[in-house]
Amino acid sequence: MTLAAPAVIDVNRVLGPLPHDDVPSRDESGLVKELERLRIDSACVVHSHAVYGDPRDGNARLARTADERLRPVPVLVPGPLGTGDWTGGGAPLVRLCPDVHGWAATGPGALGLTAALSRAGVTVLLDWDAVSATDVDLLAGSRPRLRIVLTGTGYRSLHELTELLDSHEQLHVDTSTLAGHRQVEWFAERHGAHRVLFGTGAPVTDDAGPRHLLDTLDLPDEDTALIAGGNALRLLGGTG
Repeated sequence: MTLAAPAVIDVNRVLGPLPHDDVPSRDESGLVKELERLRIDSACVVHSHAVYGDPRDGNARLARTADERLRPVPVLVPGPLGTGDWTGGGAPLVRLCPDVHGWAATGPGALGLTAALSRAGVTVLLDWDAVSATDVDLLAGSRPRLRIVLTGTGYRSLHELTELLDSHEQLHVDTSTLAGHRQVEWFAERHGAHRVLFGTGAPVTDDAGPRHLLDTLDLPDEDTALIAGGNALRLLGGTG
C-alpha cells in the first residue's frame, strides 16, 4: 500500500513586488505557478507592501487574494501609529516586523499586542534578524502561551536558538535557512518534529533548497509529515 504524500504548506512566503528585484510572485498568478512548480500545496503569505510599506495598505491588498491556496498573514504594528489594537481580524497567523517598522519588540505597545494575540490563540511569525535573542527570551517568557515561529534563523544562531527552545516550549522554527548538514534533523530530534515547520522565505530567500531538503529528510515518515504541513495545519486550526 502506497501512502499519500503529506501536505506541503509553506508558512513563510511573500506575495507582491520586491523593492530591488523582479520576481514571479509579484502577483497572485505568478506565486501560484511557483508553488505548483515546486509541489507546494499552499502557502501562508504576507504582502510585500505590508512588509516594506504601509501594513494597512498591504493587508488590504492581501485580503483581496482569491486563490484558496494562499492563506493571508497580516502584518501587525502595535499602537495608534500602526495597525492599532486589531489582532489579525480572525487570522490564525500574523507577522511582526519590529525592525522594518521601527518599534521595540518588548516595548509597552508590543507587550499589549502580544498579550491580545496570546489570548486569541494567534500564532506569530517573527524573523530572527528582526529581534535579539534577549528580546525573544523576554517576549516568550512574559507570554508563555504565545506560539512564536522564528524564521530565517540560519546556522550561526544554533547555540542561542537551542537555549531558547530548551527554555520556551511554545517557540518553533521554520526551515527557510536551516541549511546546515542535518540541521533540520537535529532540531527535530532534540526539540521534537512538532516544533519545526516548512518555510522558504521566498522570494527573499531561496525556495528550491528548502523544498528539496524536505524530500530528503532522514526522519521517520510521521515526523516529515509534521514538518511538511501537519504542524502548520495545527497552528492554523484547520485540517486541509
